[in-house]
Parts: sequence; structure tokens; C-alpha cells
Amino acid sequence: MTDERPVLRARGVDLVREGKHLLSEVSLTVRAGEHWALLGANGAGKSTLLGLLGALSHPTRGSVEVLGHELGRVDLRQLRAYVGHVDPRHAPRSTLRVRDVVLTGLTNSIEPLPRWRPTAAQLDLADELTGLLGLAGRRDARWPTLSQGERGRALIARALMPRPRLLLLDEPATGLDVAGREQLIERLDSLQEDSRELASVLVTHHLEELPPGTTHAMLLREGRCLASGPVDEVLTSDQVSKCFDHPVRLSRFDGRWSVRADRRAR
Repeated sequence: MTDERPVLRARGVDLVREGKHLLSEVSLTVRAGEHWALLGANGAGKSTLLGLLGALSHPTRGSVEVLGHELGRVDLRQLRAYVGHVDPRHAPRSTLRVRDVVLTGLTNSIEPLPRWRPTAAQLDLADELTGLLGLAGRRDARWPTLSQGERGRALIARALMPRPRLLLLDEPATGLDVAGREQLIERLDSLQEDSRELASVLVTHHLEELPPGTTHAMLLREGRCLASGPVDEVLTSDQVSKCFDHPVRLSRFDGRWSVRADRRAR
């Protein structure tokens, strides 16, 4: 029998810091195989919400359940082993090889742990994932020699090492040129097709960065949910215009979105 419980469930979440509401009454349910996008302007609360979903922080009010466990009633270190969190600002302090960076996903550490040694099966999995993310030829390359796009894909491979049920991506296309962005989106799309039970949540400012396999979206504005649900219902010109407080027109071709200013609305 399959587990019908949501992978993620946030109910009526508020997050207050120094008297300021960063999130207000946000609710979200993510099920296995769903791929969500969190969209909004700078300061809308996207990364803040992602931190809650990844068990990196606790809500001031409301509840967050990750893989059936409510935050505050579970050992967060154990829970994080089942959540792959990809932050492009992650940076090893030493000049690790790509394979070594990917392997640190098993220990949830930035650097390899002293006296820890991977098994042969773990080494094979690291090689499989670097290949899946298009880095087979760069397995032994040192971290400082990688392009920004290669680093992003290496970090996704790292997040997948524990075989998580949930993948969280915090603006993974940050700093990429057009080629790097397209390579990343292509790999994410392949990953979503190949891993049917994996759920994901991706934070971005840009609709152009969404993989074609995106199934659901939430629009955030000033810490509140403006719209949430199936992607074709949420990502409309009208709702995105309200979210970013600027008139835009959306179009979609071959599964990818593009956005243009709507001069007719001026």
C-alpha cells in the first residue's frame, strides 16, 4: 500500500521576526510526484517559506509537516536526511573534486567528515548522479575550476545522494548565463520525468527558469499567498501582474513560459 500522506503540509503559517511578519497565513500541500514553483518579487517570502519546508526554521504560528512529521515534534537532523536542499550559495572551503562534493550529501556536511569513507555502492551512486546531471566528464574536476552552471548541477547531484523524497531548490539558476540556465532546466526536467515519486519545490523570480514538468505554483506577495494550485490556473497574465505589481503578458510554448511587459495596460 502506498503512503497517501502529503510530502509537505503547511497550515496557516505565520513567521514573525523582530516584530515583522515575513509570512502571514500561508498554507501549502505538496504530494509525491508534484513539482511546485514559488514565485514572487524580492522580499515576498519565497526563500523564507522554503526554509520552513526544509526544516531549517520553525513557524511562529501554524504548523508544518514534512514527510508526516510535525516540526517541533521530531529530530530535525534525522528529518533533513530525507530532504535534498539545493542552495547555489553553498561553497566548500577546500578545493574538493566534484565527486567528493557530491558525496558530502550523505553526511549533510560542507566538507568530508574525518574518518568517514564511502562504500563502493555509494561511490557508484555518486558517479550515476554526476552522469545524470551531465557532469560525467567533470567528476574529478576541482570545485574552483567549475562554471557556475556546473556547480549548480553538482549541488543537485549532492542533494540527491541520500535518495530524498523531497527536493528543495532555492533559485538554482542564480548567476547562470543562457547556456548554463538551459542545461540546468534540461537536467531538472529529465530528473522530474525519471523520478516519479520525487516531489520538488523551486524558488525563482523568473518564469523562464521553470522546467516544463512544473505541475503547481504559488504566488507570494508581501508574505501572503496570492494564488496557489495547478500551474495552468495560477500562472495567468492577470495573477502574475498582480503578484509583481506590473502589467505583463504570459505565453507558453513547448512547456516553457515567457513574460513580456503589457504595454496595452499602461
